[in-house]
Amino acid sequence: MNILQILPELNIGGVERGTVDLARELLRRGHQALVISNGGVLVEELESTGARHIRLSVHRKSLFSIIINIAKLSRILQQEKVDIVHARSRIPALIAFFACRNTGTNFVTTCHGYYSQNFFSRVMGWGKRVIVSSSAISRHMIEDFSVPPERISFIARGVDLNKFKFLQRTENREHRTDAFVIGVIGRLTPIKGHKYFLQALAKVIRSVPNVKALIVGDISPGKEKYKDELLILTRRLSLDRYVEFTGRQNNIPQVLARLNALVLPTITQEAFGRVLIEAAACGVPVIATRVGGVTDIITDGENGVLVEPKDPQALAQAIIKLFKQPNLAQQLVAAGRKNVEEKFSLEQMAVHTIKVYEQVQKSLKILVIKLSALGDLILAVPTLRALREKFPQSKITVLVGRPYRAILENCPYINQIFELDSTKRTYQPIWAISALLRPEVFDFAVDLQNNRRSHLLSYLSGISKRYGYANGKFSFLLNKKIKDSGEALSPIRHQGRTLKLLGIESVKEELELWPQEKDESWAQDFLQKHRRQKTAPLVGINLEASFTWPTKRWPMENLAEFLDQLQESGIEAVITGKKESSEQADRLGQLTRYSFINALGQTQVMQLACLIKRCNVYITSDSAPLHIAYAMRTPVVALFGPTDPKRHALDSARQVIIQKQLPCVPCYKRHCREHSCMKQISAAEVFAAVKRLL
Repeated sequence: MNILQILPELNIGGVERGTVDLARELLRRGHQALVISNGGVLVEELESTGARHIRLSVHRKSLFSIIINIAKLSRILQQEKVDIVHARSRIPALIAFFACRNTGTNFVTTCHGYYSQNFFSRVMGWGKRVIVSSSAISRHMIEDFSVPPERISFIARGVDLNKFKFLQRTENREHRTDAFVIGVIGRLTPIKGHKYFLQALAKVIRSVPNVKALIVGDISPGKEKYKDELLILTRRLSLDRYVEFTGRQNNIPQVLARLNALVLPTITQEAFGRVLIEAAACGVPVIATRVGGVTDIITDGENGVLVEPKDPQALAQAIIKLFKQPNLAQQLVAAGRKNVEEKFSLEQMAVHTIKVYEQVQKSLKILVIKLSALGDLILAVPTLRALREKFPQSKITVLVGRPYRAILENCPYINQIFELDSTKRTYQPIWAISALLRPEVFDFAVDLQNNRRSHLLSYLSGISKRYGYANGKFSFLLNKKIKDSGEALSPIRHQGRTLKLLGIESVKEELELWPQEKDESWAQDFLQKHRRQKTAPLVGINLEASFTWPTKRWPMENLAEFLDQLQESGIEAVITGKKESSEQADRLGQLTRYSFINALGQTQVMQLACLIKRCNVYITSDSAPLHIAYAMRTPVVALFGPTDPKRHALDSARQVIIQKQLPCVPCYKRHCREHSCMKQISAAEVFAAVKRLL
């Protein structure tokens, strides 16, 4: 794999050190390692490992700089053929996210701290995998940034045990004085709690007169006045001769070799505490505040000492205790080293991180968008089946309009359903659902709706690869598209042209539905209650097409004549449709002598499917019940008028398609004065088709 890590700068710090260490381990295991930053003192060390460094100003927060760097990084990803981008800080992560979206590169993040809840922080939860170094950060990302738990990977930071070697405290005397040396290592910023350490030290010197404190670390940008405050506090507490501010130190193992104890007095939720495992690896007993990820490393009294934050008295007592009880210190040292070897080695970190990379490479998350309508969603099932066969280990999510969820509730080819409130024609629901979809971090979207709303949805959801038809309806938002050939294709073959872009050459034209046992029972009970001739053939009739397509309806006069012919042949009929069609049913009852079973408005979708399943033949115009009949393997007589059966019907040996070959057919008009195409379908020819199928 070719792995690119991106962070603001490569100066001294836990994040930077971890970047260099991981690059070294990646190369050692046969992978490629590339790092992008604004440079720093660790660049030379990074390049000495064989890794490459590219300098970009990814530390700058200006919008102009971010946009420029997105374009630059996109070109680098393509030129270098990068497999995975691993972002370790917020602004670089934002740049990397959009560059990965442009190029289809996998995007991974590591959360190195507690982030404030703003837009720049939110991007740290957009990785296909979000790596955290402690359980505290894991909770933070789940609770505050709504990152799904399944996308979080817990990987503790690791220390190079060959570099941070265990030293008996009797060794290396040339690097130490006879003083009891205490160290605080970390950048100079208020959250690290230096002032509480100094206050504790003022108490310690009363019991440990020969004590020395090393405050190691550089000033954080924007915190220049903080060091002046610490110097003033040092003088006010009369600690000048006890405290040494060393500034940045490149050789941390050498610093640790001088220490009798390491203190981490952080007052905020520490993400991890890398210096704790470095000290433990070198055999230095540690004292830390009980915050955040520190508790994942230190068990109080077992491999270190924990105190409450902002408590100088407790901190002083812990230091004095280690000074007065050298045997306790040695016990903590032995347990600390063992803890690091078992849980926090660089090798373990590298192995677990590479495993995450491999999982990211193998796993796929697919979004299929089909918002409406009922029949069209049923026609999307073969596409879902083909996607599952092509990508058996993938997680497939379908975005549907709220009224149609029931169609896919038990679909074995999908893992998840999202709903869009399609009753609102504004764009507000699109913003809301895209905000829910973004954290899912889909690898690609297959847009089967192919309209403005669906194209906008796939784009706003942050999906890098968006497949669909180039139809001019905001299709510029798609980056994997195909033009409509204009050929009259069945709906499944039409979808199949998009799937060919994914390497799926053919789609089986077979519809499926998955009713529950309760739906089967309802249909059985309904017919048992209403049928008069249990052994007679049963014909189902869809009374209406869509209310927006009156041109698809078979005239009531023709239907009434057809019902009379059924009665003469001893065939029962059940009329299905929506409750709103009740007036039409009343009119039909006035036109015919036949007493039919009225199921109007009494069926939910899956109940209707089970009712159609029990029909010997089903008669319908070009509407959703036609596709339900296909799915339930019920022989069907399909009445086509203004629409083209080549585009809307499927090949089936169990069907008869009736359409009049008029000059105006197909016209795709929703309203027509003549309505000849449906009027000319006679009751006799429909009855003949039913007899043939029976």
